[in-house]
Amino acid sequence: MAAAIALTVILCALAVFQLALALGAPLGRFAWGGAHRVLPARLRIGSLVSIVIYAVIAVLALDRAGLIDVVPDGVSIVGMWIVFGYFVLGIVMNALSRSKPERYTMTPVVTVLAVLSLLVALS
Repeated sequence: MAAAIALTVILCALAVFQLALALGAPLGRFAWGGAHRVLPARLRIGSLVSIVIYAVIAVLALDRAGLIDVVPDGVSIVGMWIVFGYFVLGIVMNALSRSKPERYTMTPVVTVLAVLSLLVALS
């Protein structure tokens, strides 16, 4: 249960970050490869899509932990394993980023998300 809550809290913080990016905050060096200080329109849309993805992940995690009951158990079980794989891929992608701020900030964050999602998937 604690892992699902921690995962959700971090995802909420990332959602706020993505919303700031979508609204034009000059934080682009921390996301999307770090090539833009202020994101262009297509990446701002990507940031909004990320918020939706984070919400779906949070629902899956909270459902898997038994804190809510909105999806069938099979969906939350399989879904959390997919989420774990998604975050493992995120570790690789962030670690390979040409942007040092993204690499040094987001790689550890996604690593924590991967570990938390693994704990939730195993629960």
